[in-house]
Amino acid sequence: MVKVTKNGVVLAESNDTIVVENNHYFPPSSVNKEVFSPSSTSTVCPWKGTAAYYDATINGNTVKDVAWYYPETKEKANSIKGYVAFYKNKVDIEA
Repeated sequence: MVKVTKNGVVLAESNDTIVVENNHYFPPSSVNKEVFSPSSTSTVCPWKGTAAYYDATINGNTVKDVAWYYPETKEKANSIKGYVAFYKNKVDIEA
């Protein structure tokens, strides 16, 4: 089980993460969407595609761009389409 928390709040928890480039990508159903809101940030990975980001609001504090996902992927990254990964320096990850 891999669990992501921030200030004691569970952001994601799953036995079915996919590890890509040392990041755990969580299935969308395992993510606590109640704390997330879309961010205006986006980045491009040459082999995965364009990433979209989430901000998280926890106990009234917003953590900008805490997580990212690929709503559409390039062919080589189809296995993580829609899956959510987290910045290790912004959350606690227990694997």
